[in-house]
Amino acid sequence: MRKTWIGLMMLVFTMVLGACGSRVTPALDCRVEEDRPLRVGMNLIYEPFEMRNLETNEPEGISVDIAHAFGEFIGCDVEIVNVNFANLIDALTLGDIDVIIASMSATPQRAQLIDFSDPYMYYRIIGLVNQDYADANGITEDSSAEDVLAIETTSFVGIAGQVSYSLPLELGIPQSRVRQMTGLESAVARVVQGDDDILMMSGSPVARNHNVNPDTTLILWDPFDISPIAMGIRQGEDEFRDLANAFIASLDEPGGVNDQLRERWDDDIRAILGRYGIDFFLYEE
Repeated sequence: MRKTWIGLMMLVFTMVLGACGSRVTPALDCRVEEDRPLRVGMNLIYEPFEMRNLETNEPEGISVDIAHAFGEFIGCDVEIVNVNFANLIDALTLGDIDVIIASMSATPQRAQLIDFSDPYMYYRIIGLVNQDYADANGITEDSSAEDVLAIETTSFVGIAGQVSYSLPLELGIPQSRVRQMTGLESAVARVVQGDDDILMMSGSPVARNHNVNPDTTLILWDPFDISPIAMGIRQGEDEFRDLANAFIASLDEPGGVNDQLRERWDDDIRAILGRYGIDFFLYEE
């Protein structure tokens, strides 16, 4: 039944392309131009999701694998385009890339500028916590997010344009207690040095930076939020979004993409998180 449905969708999709002629949108060009790859935008600095292979310098990571699987699903070659995370939406709307697959949270603010597919992952937004602050306030790695939010002196640091900065404000933290930085390294440094108390981010960067700074930080595992991760798609590309959603619906099939990701990346994720493997990111519950 699923194969029949996808076949019908592909037939309709082909008919749409024929009707569009020269007005076909860039993200669909690979359907009619054999030498035109699907350009997938991501920022290759977020190991192990978006990064470069140290030996070959080629793009590598969980998001890279998903991008190539999506290209195979819709019959397109894939080109990974490295774009600063803060510039990804502009790159998409200007036509420099065709789709965003970059651990991007589908937030209401971003949805005003671009469309999103259904979620293909869920990132628990946990905390990198300064150890001295934790000791002074009785916070452990098993404390609740509510415990931290209830401390009226807690200061937060986040990265411009990312959930790490916007989420504390959405949770009602006064802007005077939320510092904005331009990059991950500088945000982490403020927590490590005790200039700010908490950095809210997804599991991988939090755990990785705790592992580098085990004596000055701890991980607060209880999530402040669970952020749906989706593909970014230009507004109006409804047929392309439908294909993305059909691909996402297939991820959890036996032997499908999620099983392949587990086989390749579960050990790497456990080496970073300690407590959890890749399923920490694949499911909302």
